[in-house]
Order: sequence, then C-alpha cells, then structure tokens
Amino acid sequence: MQDLGVGSRVAHPKFGRGVIVDMDAEYYTIWFRESNGTRGIARNYDGLQILEATPADYVPLSLDDIKRAVGELLDERSDISELVSLGNKWNNGKLILQPADPQLQAKEVPLETFFHKIVMLRDRLRVMEQKINAHPKLTEEEKVELQQYITRIYGSLTTFNVLFKYSEDQFKGAGEK
Repeated sequence: MQDLGVGSRVAHPKFGRGVIVDMDAEYYTIWFRESNGTRGIARNYDGLQILEATPADYVPLSLDDIKRAVGELLDERSDISELVSLGNKWNNGKLILQPADPQLQAKEVPLETFFHKIVMLRDRLRVMEQKINAHPKLTEEEKVELQQYITRIYGSLTTFNVLFKYSEDQFKGAGEK
C-alpha cells in the first residue's frame, strides 16, 4: 500500500468510509463517518480501500528505521568499529612484564588483549581530534595547539607499530605524513 497522507479518503470493510486525520510509523488514525469517531488502523492493513489519496507530506519513521539509520551512520562515520589486524607473527603471543626484583611476580598479558587496548587508544585519540576540530568555542590557535599535543602522543606510540599487520593502520608522528 502506498503512503497515504492526512486527508486521504478510505473505506474499511467494517467501519465504512473515513478520512485519515493523523498517522505514525505503524498506524493511520481514521475518522469514520458512521461511528463519528476515530480508530487506529495498521498502515499495512490490506482491507483498507483507497477512495481518494492525498500524498503524504512526510514519511513517518519507526523505531527500527531510526535504529538502522543510526547504526549506518555510526558505521560510516566512526573509526571505532574499524577492523585492525594484529601482525601474524604476534598471533597467540604474550606480553611479559618482568620486574627487576626477583621476589615480584611477572605479569603476562595475551598480545591480542594488549593490541586491542592500543587500537582503542588510537581510536579514542581520533575521536578527540574530531571533537577538537568541531568545537565551537576553541579558537583556531587553540585547536592547532591541541592537535600538536595529539600528534606528539601519536609519535610516542609509534613504538607499538611493530604489532600492526598493515602499515596504514600504524601510528604516525609529527615527522610522518
């Protein structure tokens, strides 16, 4: 069934003739002459006969429509969901933090876990960059100064580039493009 707008004239097999007076994502609100009252009729109800269609001036969105759109937007605009691969030689590896004091116990962390935290750090820095660039109250000079700090942070993290499978995923410092 086409999207009917307010003012469309319809006929219902039980309630008779009516006029659509309102609508949402799932229902038309129809005023029926015979009962002099309104009823909610599902937009996808097949028994509704269109007598005179008025085009809808907007298409109502369902909650599922909104969830899908937000999901698509996040996928499109967010680096957070980006898949970044650990270098093959590091798969199933572990990071061992060994204290100088032999009385203290070493800490072992799976490299996949450590790598995931590094990638999350990088992604959060990218979000911070975007927020700085879009901030309405920061001056251009303040934005540049904050960007320089972030670039230096990236430079400090280049030590971990050895973990990345692909060079385009690696950290880039001030000296790199």
